[in-house]
Amino acid sequence: MNHRTIAMLGLAMATIGVSTVYSTAVHAQAAAAQGSPAQSAPAAATDDSASLLEIVVTAQRRSEKMVDVPISVTALGAEQMATANVQNLSDIAQLTPALRFDTETFFVQPSIRGIGTGITTSGGGSNVGIYIDGFYSPNPIAADLQLLNVTNVQILKGPQGTLFGHNTTGGAILVTSAEPSMETHAEATADYGSFDAQRYQAYATTGIAGVAAVDIEGIFSKSSGFLTNIVNGDSDVGAYENYTVRSGLKFQLGDKVSILARVTHSGENDPTTELTNSNTDTSIDPTTGKPWGVQTYTFDPYTTNPNRVAELQPVFVTSENTNAQLTVKADLDLADFTSYTQWRKENTNGSENLAQAALPIFNLGLPIFDITESQEFLFTSKPGSPLQWTAGGFYFTNRDAWQTYIDTTTQVRGAPILLGGNRLGGSGTETESFAEFADLTYELTPQWFLTVGARFSHDNVVNAYYNSEASNKEIPVPSIDSNKVTPRAVIRYKPTEESSIYASFSEGYKAAIIDVGGSCQDPPAYKCNPIKPEDVDAYEVGYKFESHGFSNEIAAYYYNYKDLQVSEFLGNALAYIVNAADSKIWGFDEQLHYDYNDHVSVNGGAAYTHARYSTFGGSVNGTLVGAPIYATCAGAPPQYAGSCGNFAYAYVNTSTVLHDVTMQHVPEWTASIGPRFTTGRLASGEYSLSATAYYSSKFYFSPSGTQFEQPGYATVGVRTEWKDPTQRYWVALYGENLTNERYRTQVQYNAYGIGASWSAPATWGIQVGAKL
Repeated sequence: MNHRTIAMLGLAMATIGVSTVYSTAVHAQAAAAQGSPAQSAPAAATDDSASLLEIVVTAQRRSEKMVDVPISVTALGAEQMATANVQNLSDIAQLTPALRFDTETFFVQPSIRGIGTGITTSGGGSNVGIYIDGFYSPNPIAADLQLLNVTNVQILKGPQGTLFGHNTTGGAILVTSAEPSMETHAEATADYGSFDAQRYQAYATTGIAGVAAVDIEGIFSKSSGFLTNIVNGDSDVGAYENYTVRSGLKFQLGDKVSILARVTHSGENDPTTELTNSNTDTSIDPTTGKPWGVQTYTFDPYTTNPNRVAELQPVFVTSENTNAQLTVKADLDLADFTSYTQWRKENTNGSENLAQAALPIFNLGLPIFDITESQEFLFTSKPGSPLQWTAGGFYFTNRDAWQTYIDTTTQVRGAPILLGGNRLGGSGTETESFAEFADLTYELTPQWFLTVGARFSHDNVVNAYYNSEASNKEIPVPSIDSNKVTPRAVIRYKPTEESSIYASFSEGYKAAIIDVGGSCQDPPAYKCNPIKPEDVDAYEVGYKFESHGFSNEIAAYYYNYKDLQVSEFLGNALAYIVNAADSKIWGFDEQLHYDYNDHVSVNGGAAYTHARYSTFGGSVNGTLVGAPIYATCAGAPPQYAGSCGNFAYAYVNTSTVLHDVTMQHVPEWTASIGPRFTTGRLASGEYSLSATAYYSSKFYFSPSGTQFEQPGYATVGVRTEWKDPTQRYWVALYGENLTNERYRTQVQYNAYGIGASWSAPATWGIQVGAKL
């Protein structure tokens, strides 16, 4: 570790020491008030200890108080998310420092503490595991889901390779929703806001003959969007309609066995992520030596206005997803047992304007078909014993088929109509994972705890193929397999019942993949690049404290991140994937909650992330392959003539090896704060006012981390609400992005054009709701 890393860890340890003294003093004062020594057993919980601070999480696959879990966790409750107007999963980023949700066309790419992915390929997956009610959701297209009747969301920071498996190098996001209840109740909300945005959500549950409970929930949202197409003046070019419906049936068989079956179906017709305009920024174009921009762009019309796009052909993203789940829980006396069985089918189709302008070339059509099956068996110990443990087995398979088309249109009564596509090719894989894992915590003394764990995983990629160009013929590709053991070790010290200090080592990995969409198809060799798993060794120290209306969690960490899977580009614009970058990441983050009194509370957090590629580039199959550096075609050297044809705008130089440069999608500083004020129940009802402010420092969208800069930005949202005296009806007014910051949500890059998608401007809305 360099001197900055040592200094940062030292600062964290000093903060921990000061906080420990404070927490010990608080505990001693409370104990003295009860007339007992500071280390005596805690008294029974009082009314204020039953507040938000008694947070229970499942980060170690069993229910525990968050203060006793030696993992950095941000836990978001239903009320906190409601007051921050969280509706989709990506909205939690404004409440969670060091968490980002980026997109690459319609692929959602979450990252935590700088660990994410910029690649999109069959079988590629994410670096952050998303679990919905205990079930792994692997498809990055479906990652930004609409949140149903969610009780809490937990964001686990750092590698979770032991308890949650492969593809959790950055961490995991656990979403927990309400289960069917024997007690009949219902809830509904309706929202209307800027750009004709409408959202309707309803939930109902009841018992059946005293032996079962059933629930049903639905969400429907639509909007005209904030974009206008400058080609035809269409102000509804960004219009969307999305829906989700879920139903569950739960049987309680005595006191020891429950069975919960759920089916979810969702549909999406939302072109937002595919609607881009021409990107401009202050990055230097290596070809011209001038800031990158549209000054060298020769095609017209184009636009750089965040509220405008230039589209000659229809751009769209549609999807249909069905998910069936079965959860069986049983009390085995000696342990608790849970079985998770899942089947998912996800079909998506998109059409993308590669030029990012009204250039008369084809759109790229990309239908994708996924079928996922998974089975997990989980055993957890009973509370109260000095030895607490979790063990289980996991099986997962995902069949992934991609097709590519040249989408063409014709004009009917002045409007473009999609004729269909000419097949370009495609690819497919079947990914399998088998794993066994165990994690044990032993109470050495009432204050010292030791945790050790390991997971053995066997990963396969089988039945891989690519389609030869302009045909459906499948060209088989050899299968690959690998074994991996990911250990975990933690020592934890508990100076008081309200505080905890820990030091941990954990390992995570992102599984090996086959580059069926790239190098496997590159002539003349048609040889797939060997793409090894990504590995991260993580060291972390942390401190947690919860007592008397105040909770605080601070952690400092150091990651050694090896063999990053990154997209590279050939001179003829074909893409392929290699293990091309190693990196070092270190930093700290803090999350706090404070109840000043019954009427005033605040949530907040901040994170510093120092993420650098140590080396980006090296030898691949005997050829030097550097980091992808984009340049405009003006003045391109002769070897890039194939990339800079009549319609090409950019080419990619991969001859430069970079050292100590910023990683992709990583702001150094992120922070959020959310105060809330409530009057409590009055004769006229309850009134509340809340706000959420979020800040991100600058970062870069390019794979090399040196281009396509997004400057720092800050956003503010507010919500004011009235509930009637019975607490059954409410009306709320809310505003989002009141600073009217226009920041990029993605930058798309290819040889035809560099495009950007932008955040929405300031928006307002009203919500009415009822509980019955």
